[in-house]
Amino acid sequence: MKKRFFYLIRIQYLGYRFHGWQKQPNLKTVHLMIDKTMRFILDGKVFKTMGSGRTDAMVSAEQGAFELFLEEPIEDLDAFLALFNYNLPQDLRALSIKEVDKAFNIIQTSKMKEYVYVFAHGGKFHPFCAPIMTTILDELDIELMKAGAKLFEGSHNFKTYCYKPTETGIFNRTIDTCEIVENTLFTANFFPEQTYILRVKGQGFMRNQIRLMMGALIKLGHHEITLDYIKNSLKPESTAVMDYIAPASGLILHKVDFE
Repeated sequence: MKKRFFYLIRIQYLGYRFHGWQKQPNLKTVHLMIDKTMRFILDGKVFKTMGSGRTDAMVSAEQGAFELFLEEPIEDLDAFLALFNYNLPQDLRALSIKEVDKAFNIIQTSKMKEYVYVFAHGGKFHPFCAPIMTTILDELDIELMKAGAKLFEGSHNFKTYCYKPTETGIFNRTIDTCEIVENTLFTANFFPEQTYILRVKGQGFMRNQIRLMMGALIKLGHHEITLDYIKNSLKPESTAVMDYIAPASGLILHKVDFE
């Protein structure tokens, strides 16, 4: 049996032109571009890559991660990282690389993920905002939305906030942090004067969960639903279905921490 070598690579990317992480026929995805670049710089050497999780089309990552499996060791990690970045497209960048042992499994190792959802409201803003910020044209009740966000914290049944849930899905999840705060993470001279982020932190999220939660908060900010609706939607007996998924481009994977 050949010896294998394992590396954890942290990356960031602007998801606006990608059809998500996962490889799909005839579509440009993050995983496709990573493997295409690896194939070129490794020049025929056997390799495999595996992401820490999937992001949807147009979702960005400030800090994501993938594992690289090789049959030969990397002699100079800094030089490899520089070569990898030199050949990656400009909207994808590798941040770091470190060797891990075979006991590390990027899928099964316990990890904490933090997402942010960037948004502004009350106007039509500069088109350059579109790749990382969602603009809600109407005014929102931000203070009410802040109260609604805190309701998602803790352990609840999130079936209402899972896209096309199955009968066998595991919907009891725990969210450690869920809050709406002023955006101080991302700035640009074309941003509107006031912008916000929804910050969500937990160990595992279901398909479209955060965008469905944000959709509920936008509806709350429009006074289309109430705080009691959100409270009741998180109960095990809830049959509510959230019918609004917030746009993808405002969602950013901010951080992945492995325990």
